[in-house]
Amino acid sequence: QVRLVESGGGLVQAGGSLRLSCAASGRTFGRYKMGWFRQAPGKEREFVAAISWSGGSVYYADSVKGRFTISRDNAKNTVYLQMNSLKPEDTAVYYCAADPGAVATRTSGYDYWGQGTQVTVSS
Repeated sequence: QVRLVESGGGLVQAGGSLRLSCAASGRTFGRYKMGWFRQAPGKEREFVAAISWSGGSVYYADSVKGRFTISRDNAKNTVYLQMNSLKPEDTAVYYCAADPGAVATRTSGYDYWGQGTQVTVSS
């Protein structure tokens, strides 16, 4: 099985930056896509960003495009989410996910999930 552990969340002021990390351990897939999702109180989990195994294909939600950057280091089995120009509406629990299939922007496209890390952006 694959275990995903997120880290890097915290409390920041609007306009600030955070860098989230997601480390995979266990029986990882040789070539798996990775994604980031977030869930705010009372809201459904929504797509944030995704990246293919090679890093050649990336996707972003319109709400974060131009502000967030997803990247990965396959040697470390780690995916990152650099978040700049943070806004209060970015406040949510952020989850990373992994799956051996094609890049997807839906929760159903991922089999493995982390426990989440809280990101709070104050005004």
